Amino acid sequence: MEAAGLKKVGLIINPVAGMGGRVGLKGTDGVEALRKALALGAVPEAPGKAARALEKLLPIKDQLVVVTCAGDMGETVALRLGFATEVVYRPPQRPVTDGTIGTTGEDTRAAARAITRRGVALLLFVGGDGTARDIYDAVGDAQVVLGVPAGVKIHSPVYANSPAAAGELARRFLTEGLVAVGEREVVDIDEDAVRSDVLRTALYGYLKVPLDDALLQNPKAPTAASEEEAQQAIAQDVVEGMEPGVCYIIGPGTTTRAIMRELGLPCTLLGVDVVMDRQVVALDVSERDLLQYTQQYPCKLILTPVGGQGYLLGRGNQQISGAVVKRIGKDNLIVVATPGKLAELRGRPLLVDTGDPEADALLAGWHRVKIGYWLERAHRIAAA
Repeated sequence: MEAAGLKKVGLIINPVAGMGGRVGLKGTDGVEALRKALALGAVPEAPGKAARALEKLLPIKDQLVVVTCAGDMGETVALRLGFATEVVYRPPQRPVTDGTIGTTGEDTRAAARAITRRGVALLLFVGGDGTARDIYDAVGDAQVVLGVPAGVKIHSPVYANSPAAAGELARRFLTEGLVAVGEREVVDIDEDAVRSDVLRTALYGYLKVPLDDALLQNPKAPTAASEEEAQQAIAQDVVEGMEPGVCYIIGPGTTTRAIMRELGLPCTLLGVDVVMDRQVVALDVSERDLLQYTQQYPCKLILTPVGGQGYLLGRGNQQISGAVVKRIGKDNLIVVATPGKLAELRGRPLLVDTGDPEADALLAGWHRVKIGYWLERAHRIAAA
């Protein structure tokens, strides 16, 4: 129940956001994708990430009321952490397979409209690019919002760097009153096209968000044509250094895709592929697959950061989970990036956000980055 004098903060959790990541899907937009994710053993990721954001608001818990949705869309997490809540939307029951998960984009849109009508100072939403689109469709620029990253696809710079960063930025906005507000893009990719190895990205609109360069993620930068030669030089260096009998786990990205081209092998556009002895072991693998390979073979992990954002892990490659990282170890991590991609970071570290603090800490610190043929540069890795 709402108490007099409390500041209102909105909360919407997309419970199915991010479920497809660890099982190798490119998102969970649509009921069929969600059914497939559940059949592959996917479990909800978003409620835990919502909790990590809300934990940053615990010092001001007694000053807030969380205006939210019933059950897994917000109320359950908020009550568990001891927040006062006001439920303004209850999603209808829509069983998918076991009856426990069944919210849709329409639920997100209806909830956003209901919460905005309650005059919240800030609306936190937990999901990915599809969720950001739903929020934009519902409220446009009529509400200050902030995304808590939980989805597979997170290209929109309306999200904080991590759930904890979202909570910290929300706390500052709600208490300090000095945080600027500005418009940031809502972009998304076509999941069905990506499953056919075709990448289509579109701008859908702009949302008003609190601005903080240290806590808010950068927009993804496109790959310039001039980068292709650098990618090819990196690919030649990596391929020449591949060891026999070692399983190479190759993350998504244009720079890593150049490695597969150098090997003359097929690859998945946004998936994780596995190569050994210069032959494909498997394409578009899941976390479960990777755990099996790391148990059976010596493994090395090849990653490239998301251009402009700097994420090595936690954005579109959730198959490479904290458990996988801990089995491989930092010494077996190969980071590749063109000089241009590193320059876009303007000195900021490469970021990891596996959801496992132990794994993120394992990777933190200075690491060599291949930037050309026999060329390397030290760059810092940090938890998001």
